[in-house]
Amino acid sequence: MNVDWLNFTPWSSLAGGALIGLAASLFVVANGRIAGVSGLIGNLLQRGDDGASEKALFLLGLLVAPLAWGVFAVAPSIVFQSGWLGLIVAGLLVGVGTRYGSGCTSGHGVCGVSRMSPRSMIATACFMLSGFATAFVLRHVLGV
Repeated sequence: MNVDWLNFTPWSSLAGGALIGLAASLFVVANGRIAGVSGLIGNLLQRGDDGASEKALFLLGLLVAPLAWGVFAVAPSIVFQSGWLGLIVAGLLVGVGTRYGSGCTSGHGVCGVSRMSPRSMIATACFMLSGFATAFVLRHVLGV
């Protein structure tokens, strides 16, 4: 493994992680529930849900934040190596996985692990191990 030291950004990564933690903490204090993005989207799609405007604003902030970053610094280039079909299939698999796992990486990995939830720790370990295994098979077995 080689580290690209020119593009290694520990301070901005630390700041980004701190902002994610702050946003998740403020969301739980303000709304009394964790900030699981898949759950927020699912709740927004249901009619008559209480707090829909706060949820919509939180999700809008997730979309606007990278655009706001472009005001202060050059945004990194985004490269998709799998193409559109791979992105669509991956998105569908993630969506199905979040329903079967009763939560997503933000709900389990950020909020659940920080609350020391055993269920979230097991879920996070499962999706991390699945990601490691998938990357290993794709890169080292199939050579993709």
